[in-house]
Amino acid sequence: MGKMTRRALIGGGLVAGAGVAYGAYWLRKRPAPAPLGFEVAEDERAAAIALLDKYPAIDSHAHPGRTFARDASGLAPLLKVYKAQSGFERRTIGDMREGHLAAACFAAVSDFNVLNLAKGKGLEAQRPFRVGEAWESYKVQIGNLKRLAKQNLVTEMLTPESLEAARASGRPGAIWTVEGGDFLEGSIERVNEAYQDGVRSITLVHYRTNGLADAMTNEPVHDGLTSEGDAIIREMNRLGMMIDLSHMAEAGAFRALELSTLPVMFTHTHISSAHSYHPRFISLELAKAAADAGGIIGAWPSGIEISDLAGFGDRIFQLVDLVGIDHVCLGSDMDANYKPVFDNYRHLPDLVALLRRKGMSEPELAAFLGGNFQRVWKANEAAREGGAP
Repeated sequence: MGKMTRRALIGGGLVAGAGVAYGAYWLRKRPAPAPLGFEVAEDERAAAIALLDKYPAIDSHAHPGRTFARDASGLAPLLKVYKAQSGFERRTIGDMREGHLAAACFAAVSDFNVLNLAKGKGLEAQRPFRVGEAWESYKVQIGNLKRLAKQNLVTEMLTPESLEAARASGRPGAIWTVEGGDFLEGSIERVNEAYQDGVRSITLVHYRTNGLADAMTNEPVHDGLTSEGDAIIREMNRLGMMIDLSHMAEAGAFRALELSTLPVMFTHTHISSAHSYHPRFISLELAKAAADAGGIIGAWPSGIEISDLAGFGDRIFQLVDLVGIDHVCLGSDMDANYKPVFDNYRHLPDLVALLRRKGMSEPELAAFLGGNFQRVWKANEAAREGGAP
């Protein structure tokens, strides 16, 4: 598609393109499954499963079953419909097992309560937070996420080494993350409390420009990180928490890269080019800067300019060609993506078969599926061991 205004199209979550009824996709109870766009022979699929059993796959950004919508309050009418269609964690966790996914980041959504679908704009904040509302929402969401582990649906992962225990348990590993730093309200003490809650990564901004940085889909206000954003970056480095710069405007993201002493992530995005532009994509310059600092880019299967799983395979190879195999991982945005072409973990073996067919070697697959994410997590965790209490 041609270049559009910065807010004409916003991908992810509940958003559709210009001329399409906003939210219509997610207001359907069960969207039609995404097509594969290719056929997989039985022996190819068997070989792919063997590889997944050998090299554990980790999804760097997901919302399995949309736990973030449980018990949400103060929602706009359309978001209430979305909430009513959420809470299907058991189904998605079952899909994880069937698809041989080892672990996923289960993301809370910090600004969910205040979002709305604005005609012609997509998702944006409909109102300010009430005093204490963002923190209260976070505590509800993290409690609901941790309950999944208490119910023995998943195995909580607090360190990279927890992956072995998760695999031995027979349950998918769950890494707690938060999308949007609104709940922190600029407090470094809350970063520490979130770490104590088991949160291992925070996406500093989502669809609401907050006190830390600008959202990439809004008009700029801060033109970079705020002083509070700087402080949060430093504290996350100290604690060994992974920094996710998805959704952040470019000026803030470059500032975060300059400030962070540890590799960061863009867990669900793609790279803009002269032929492929979208407000949720990042520039090649920014992607290369993240890679040069040891970071990773999560391949995002949103149905923007691709319509099937085969297109997602092409997108993964595009990322690899641009930033290198050591800097690409999986970032599905599962269960909260817009028209995803990878919409069910049961198709993970099909994706692996496709990547093998297209020439991805076994070591490259090991890196993409989980090795790169583990490397970034280990680098951050090692920094905590070196200084944080």
